[in-house]
Amino acid sequence: MTTLEIIDQIHELILEDCRISAKSIAEQLGISRERVGSIIHEDLDTMRKLPVKWVPKCLNADQRRQRCQSSRQLLEFFFLRDLKDFLLRLVTMDETWLYHYDPETKQQPMEWWHSGSPCLKQFRVQKSARKVLASLFWDQDGILLIDDLPNGQTINAEYYSSLLGQLKDILKEKRPRRGKVTKGVLFLHDNAPAHRALATQKKLAYLGFHFLDHPLYSPDLAPSDYHLFPGLKKQLKGRHFSFDAEVIAAAETWLDGQSSDFF
Repeated sequence: MTTLEIIDQIHELILEDCRISAKSIAEQLGISRERVGSIIHEDLDTMRKLPVKWVPKCLNADQRRQRCQSSRQLLEFFFLRDLKDFLLRLVTMDETWLYHYDPETKQQPMEWWHSGSPCLKQFRVQKSARKVLASLFWDQDGILLIDDLPNGQTINAEYYSSLLGQLKDILKEKRPRRGKVTKGVLFLHDNAPAHRALATQKKLAYLGFHFLDHPLYSPDLAPSDYHLFPGLKKQLKGRHFSFDAEVIAAAETWLDGQSSDFF
């Protein structure tokens, strides 16, 4: 069997089953595993196995339609007003766990060494069991409110509604001359049960907040998850805290140090 014939057979086996292993191909064709690997990487346009990309949810037709409608709503608010007005009125929030100890990433302890230096080693450690659930409300100018959930409590509609009341008072205090007070707040949060509860919806209407719809299973529309929290948690990694108040204070210190461009 010529090399070209082997290449064609390997290609056909891969097209039939993209998950087939190099060992299985070698056994079926009666050649070495090393030769299979060489052909795959050098003769088949440098093919390589790629891991699947996990996505939060396989959306059905109704959910995809709702996602499109919600996105159009955001675009309408954007185009009917200028960008400055849209961002001026926008307030968003999300909750996240802040740990008393969160291990460093692999990149944080990296050091400069010569090529012949021994490899650095670090024992794997786990996140601490002690943690605090923090709710952060923010806009384009910075943090408006940080709330840490007391031990033994859960975020329900009643608790969340009380936070919205605090947010309204803070907006009057911190943003008295901004469009949020005169034109109304454009409020964006995700689909947590406490956010979707009827009592919460009534509270938003009472406060005069215009709720921007967040379609189900659409985490990419939550700016906190993709911008605010990664930077915050990176700063807290590797640090030990004894009390919830210490974690919150460290988070507030870092957030207060960010410029308006960050937000």
